[in-house]
Amino acid sequence: MSRQFTLPDLGEGLTEAEIIAVLVREGDVIKEDVPLLEVETDKAQVEIPSPIGGRVEKVHVQPGQTVKVGAVLVTFSDDGPATRSAPSAAAATAPRGAPARPAAPTPPPAPAAGPVAATPATRRVARELGVDLKTVRGSGPGGRVLDTDVRAAASGPRAAPAATPPQAKPAAPAGPAKPLASVGLEAPPLPRFEQWGPVERAPLSHLRRTIAERMMLSATLIPHVTHFDRADITDLDAFISRNLEGARAKGVTLTLTGFILKAAALALRGHPQFNASLDPGAGELILKRYYHLGVAVATDRGLIVPVLRDIDQKPVLEIARELAALAQRVREGKATLEDLRGGTFTITNIGALGGTAAIPIINYPEVAILAVARARLEPVVRQGQIVPRLLLPLTLTFDHRVADGADGARFATEIVSRLEAPERLLWEW
Repeated sequence: MSRQFTLPDLGEGLTEAEIIAVLVREGDVIKEDVPLLEVETDKAQVEIPSPIGGRVEKVHVQPGQTVKVGAVLVTFSDDGPATRSAPSAAAATAPRGAPARPAAPTPPPAPAAGPVAATPATRRVARELGVDLKTVRGSGPGGRVLDTDVRAAASGPRAAPAATPPQAKPAAPAGPAKPLASVGLEAPPLPRFEQWGPVERAPLSHLRRTIAERMMLSATLIPHVTHFDRADITDLDAFISRNLEGARAKGVTLTLTGFILKAAALALRGHPQFNASLDPGAGELILKRYYHLGVAVATDRGLIVPVLRDIDQKPVLEIARELAALAQRVREGKATLEDLRGGTFTITNIGALGGTAAIPIINYPEVAILAVARARLEPVVRQGQIVPRLLLPLTLTFDHRVADGADGARFATEIVSRLEAPERLLWEW
């Protein structure tokens, strides 16, 4: 009997993906968790592992094709026991494809039958830790295995998951979402540019198309308002310079961005309306009591926003270490979906690229974003004297439906005050 494998729900509202590479061929006999395909979503470029073992009867997709969640990717036949076959050469040599590993010894409890419900990112964690997903009891919705379940299984015996706590009262339904075209102006037909000279048409990548759609959605639905400010970071810059070598000795590169992340996270505690999402259908503001900050990273593929978690609870040195590792994974195309989702507030730092200021577009469904430009020495009057000070331009853009101009000014001022007193960022939690 043939079995079909479809594009799984990758989470976070992702509905489609572009096929980057097919890592198996028809006729291959593969084992469970061997990488099948490499796909690109609007969040990341990830591998899709096989949830089952067997013979590849038919591959239904090809590189460059965009497929929806639920579309059939591969059909397996039951002939040929996968347990006696090596993974295909295509899977073993694919870019960034982890080589197949022998399955972990099966513990006395009987493994679950059928494919295990788990995201590709969770399957990657299981492969890295040598955990057989069939022996892990999932604590996620519908029994889905989460990263935390895999790590708990790897560290030793784990008890059955606690009962699911009572859920909050569901919000009132917001009604069907409008198509993107219906919330904006319809563009008029383009002229024939060829009449004035030679042209070239370059297709947009899946990531670029998704960025364009998200930006249009945000700019159309959210009434943006922007507040400009400047922080005197003369003392902070001197502090970073004094501690640069000491931090490098510990394997960490101190950067201004790490301090900005910490200052923003601490300021968000006192201004929760900027660490939120608006549910207009329910007439509610969803205030998030966790502080997972996204940082815009420029890559060859486009702008990607990885997320650093619980910034308010971490020292600046740890933030700097995590930021460097995360940015490297993004630029190398190795970031997982877990690296790129769950953000509550975004920071974009264009200082290295130049410019005096920037007005960013909010990263929907967040309600605020902070842009940082290049710091410059400028003459400043201090105690009646004109002295050179290093001033950092800050631009806070936020959703005017959830906050007023005065709220934005107070929030920006709190970020500025922390950047101007760097010692506060070292002991404040």
